[in-house]
Amino acid sequence: FATGHSSTSISVAVGLAKARDLAGRHNKVIAVIGDGSMTGGMAFEAMNHLGQLQTNLLIVLNDNEMSISKNVGALSRYLTRLRTNPRLRRLKSDLQELIQKIPRVGQATVRYLEKLEDGLSFLIIPGILFEELGITYVGPIDGHNIALLKSTLKDAAELQGPVLVHVLTTKGKGYRFAEANPQKFHGTGPFHLDDGMKIVTDNDNNAVSYTDVFSDTIIRLAREDRRIVAVTAAMAAGTGLLPFAREFPERFIDVGIAEEHAVTMSAGLAKEGFHPVVAIYSTFLQRAYDQIIHDICLQKLPVVLMLDRAGLVGADGPTHHGVFDLSFLRQIPNLTVMAPENGAEFRKMIYTALQLGSPVAIRYPRRNAEEPYDEGFQTIAVGKGEILRSGSEVALLAVGAMVKNAQEAAVRLQSSGINCTVANARFVKPLDEELILRLAAGHRILVTLEENIVAGGFGSAVLELLAQKQVTNVRCRILGVPDQFITHGPTDTLLKLCGLDAEGICRTVLELYGLVAAKGKQVMGG
Repeated sequence: FATGHSSTSISVAVGLAKARDLAGRHNKVIAVIGDGSMTGGMAFEAMNHLGQLQTNLLIVLNDNEMSISKNVGALSRYLTRLRTNPRLRRLKSDLQELIQKIPRVGQATVRYLEKLEDGLSFLIIPGILFEELGITYVGPIDGHNIALLKSTLKDAAELQGPVLVHVLTTKGKGYRFAEANPQKFHGTGPFHLDDGMKIVTDNDNNAVSYTDVFSDTIIRLAREDRRIVAVTAAMAAGTGLLPFAREFPERFIDVGIAEEHAVTMSAGLAKEGFHPVVAIYSTFLQRAYDQIIHDICLQKLPVVLMLDRAGLVGADGPTHHGVFDLSFLRQIPNLTVMAPENGAEFRKMIYTALQLGSPVAIRYPRRNAEEPYDEGFQTIAVGKGEILRSGSEVALLAVGAMVKNAQEAAVRLQSSGINCTVANARFVKPLDEELILRLAAGHRILVTLEENIVAGGFGSAVLELLAQKQVTNVRCRILGVPDQFITHGPTDTLLKLCGLDAEGICRTVLELYGLVAAKGKQVMGG
């Protein structure tokens, strides 16, 4: 079996089938894919290749008319036609039987009847799209009729070559609240079984998330600027763009699960004078890396990339942690990379990004924005951080959500007699070189903090600067996500696991402080 992340499962299955053929085995290979994922480019790349290979492979298309949000696009409409016209399948055999009964006199008549069959097939035969790719289409069938499903899959598995079984299901089947609101129950925390309502914790009361801040800000800015267009890839609800879509339906674009297309299409919008704001989860933006480089940044086009769910995302687990973006974005020329410490700063960053006229990426976490934000719109100086707390000997230089943890650690360390400077970097690219060099010159210890992998991230950029400037008087340490895939779990637990909570930061500082102090005593003692 091959079940992949989004549109990858058929590609994996083709690889498994090819390996089976090369090894001379005869096992069955089955790919399971959702209809939302079928809109992704990799699914069609794989089916195109599979049609050429013509090897035995069974594709189960689970069609529930949903990805996370409601499916969009032409393919979704095509599958809907198949879904709503199940009797079309029977017409295929009837049509073929009818044409076979027509006397075939001469080659011209044969060619004409063949064209007639092909033409009528395109009009009424279900699954013709897949059939033309060389994949036998079976269905659609009721996926909740277990007996029918079992017999259909058994029969399909006996057919030679690639076969696609179109299975119709209802998302959330069996729990009426999930059936009524499948988008809400796609991924959910604890809830009451009797009414489907979320179990509210103290942290949820009147909480404003970064996603909420983005949603409110982009709507208010769009009211003033008709050039602003919001773009997402099947994540209208998750990225907070549903209110925008309701108010500005003509300026809201959901491309389905197709991040590459979302980014490159936005480049086209920017080329024609619009201000596209592309809201995508950090982990999903990885799919569009090539497009960010060649289609946006190389062209210096003013596309604003909003990276929701950056950092550790808790229970969603390793596939959804957005811990690579600082590393893969900061190396791209012409791109400005920001990370806010709170809601007020986030709002300023969004406004600033739309004024720059160049590519910008803003990453923000799946967390409460902590502080209320003011009513006016203000820009911030590009490439400039700020000192939040002044101390001596130890400097904590944090980016984004780590600023709060750095401040909490500084308070704790003060009780140990260690007065820390805390700085909010704000920008990963361009760096505030003046601030960093000032911190390095005035402190014996410099610790960088980021909710991103250590390799190639913000801390690496700081060390590169210090090496370039030949700064050797300060002892440095990068605190970030270690070189491993982080499991799922409560975000606070995961931060603790990575040493990025206040306690872990204090532990690192005390360790470094002890080493520096010991070295100083050795020098003093001759």
